[in-house]
Amino acid sequence: MKVVCAGGGPAGLYLAILLKRQNPSHDITVHERNREGSTYGWGVTYWHSLLDRLQEHDPDSARAIADASVRWSDGVAHVRGLSTRHHGDEGFGIGRHRLLGLLADRARALGVRLEYESELTEPPAGADLVVAADGVHSALRARHADAFGTEISAGRNHYIWLGTTKVFDAFTFAFTETAHGWIWAYGYGYGDGHSTCVVECDPQTFTGLGLDRADVAEGLTLLEKLFADVLDGHPLIGRPGAGWLTFRTLTNRTWHHGNVVLLGDAAHTTHYSIGAGTTLALEDAMCLADALHTHAGLPEALAAYERRRMSELLSAQSAARYSARWYENLPRYINLPPHRMFALLGQRHSPLLPYVPPQVHYGLDKAAGQLEALRRFKRWLGPRVAGALHARSAPRRG
Repeated sequence: MKVVCAGGGPAGLYLAILLKRQNPSHDITVHERNREGSTYGWGVTYWHSLLDRLQEHDPDSARAIADASVRWSDGVAHVRGLSTRHHGDEGFGIGRHRLLGLLADRARALGVRLEYESELTEPPAGADLVVAADGVHSALRARHADAFGTEISAGRNHYIWLGTTKVFDAFTFAFTETAHGWIWAYGYGYGDGHSTCVVECDPQTFTGLGLDRADVAEGLTLLEKLFADVLDGHPLIGRPGAGWLTFRTLTNRTWHHGNVVLLGDAAHTTHYSIGAGTTLALEDAMCLADALHTHAGLPEALAAYERRRMSELLSAQSAARYSARWYENLPRYINLPPHRMFALLGQRHSPLLPYVPPQVHYGLDKAAGQLEALRRFKRWLGPRVAGALHARSAPRRG
């Protein structure tokens, strides 16, 4: 099979690796519009479940990724000069640049052609399969946006991706109160003496602090002052040309059209606050490779891939929506004692949380941790309450 992939991100590179492992005679070329070694972003996160799946699909790349990752098992929240630390599941951080380098090396070793500074804007002739793994702004998807049924919705809060030389020893949350409202940061280490630091605030705080008018240097200076307690004198580092954004949730009615199939952010996006973007992209690649291996016909394989991944993504997409809503409604939780606020921060994916008073939810969650029957009741009740209230608030069609 001749496969042409647009996009040299994690999804495109990993799919190329898996297809070459399945059948070395596949002719696979990956086109990446940027030059080799240049990439956006800082570090990415993942959890042990992904590492287990990588090990199942390609032990060589799994081992290289694990060796290049930093690990943590604690979460820390800082609010009004108070801190609370919780022990949790083991998490991993790896620099995006490092991850792409490892996957590119592995793909080349297997015989995949990598073409950098080469952008595909239309499906090339002669390819059996064309993979659009070229991100949220996918040129291949945009050519047939109506066929894919692409929809994009913008979030409310503003955010910016930054780096810092402060190496966090835990996944760190910092909430700072200003005269114009709250602003907060998520920080996590990823190796090479650096951490990622994502800063977020609502529109009123954004304009009140003047971040909409500040140049890059002024904005970084202000943020360094606001988060001085957690940065310990370390600077924040911006990326040239990168500024404040509002998150765009992208969905598609279908993920394939003819011999073109969508992968990763070209197919779907989930809010960054659940830290799952890279994981979901790699899982897309695993699923598509499995479908192509299992089904003899391309239409059947692409349909099976779409069905399975759309189904598997439902829980992550739900978690992302509730997570984004939690931060958009931060005043509802921020005045709780720090340990309770942090506990509900960890429960922000719950569909029940927006509809139950925070203190009640905290007590229910604490009790559920001790009683299996109550834990099952909570899992049963949450989706039903959320669904009923959503249906009640939805506009009626007459």
